[in-house]
Amino acid sequence: MDATAPDDSTNTARATARLQQELLQMLNNPAEGISAFPSEENLLLWNAVILGPAGSPYENLEFRLSIQFCSQYPFQPPKVQFLTGCFHPNVMLRVPGDICLDILQNAWSAVMSTSSVLVSLQSLLAEPNPASPLNAEAADLWVKDRKAYTEKVLQFHGQHP
Repeated sequence: MDATAPDDSTNTARATARLQQELLQMLNNPAEGISAFPSEENLLLWNAVILGPAGSPYENLEFRLSIQFCSQYPFQPPKVQFLTGCFHPNVMLRVPGDICLDILQNAWSAVMSTSSVLVSLQSLLAEPNPASPLNAEAADLWVKDRKAYTEKVLQFHGQHP
């Protein structure tokens, strides 16, 4: 190990300090339709809720998510998964549902926050990227038949609380 590299406990302390700051910011200045809180046992594991954006097929729907931060946060992105089933081109159909979103992979930046990730996910619900699907059926319906897509979203959400 490089003698100048911080050990994992130092990284974890930095990550948890950053997450405590983010939590305070979210509590003091909440974004509409999103919330997130750490689990009681582990500050690196959060539970979040996003509401479907108005004017989208997801309007008035509530989605629970899991956010797992690593000890290198904010220099590495968190792993975010849908715990509520979500019929969407960029969300894996199974639960927990993996998400295909560039900011959670190669476009991550340390200036991003938990709040900005959740706002981005909320935007993704309204504006999917069917060119990079994890759910080919959803991508196909999004492109070809928005009415059928919306019906499938509502049907799927009702079956998978």
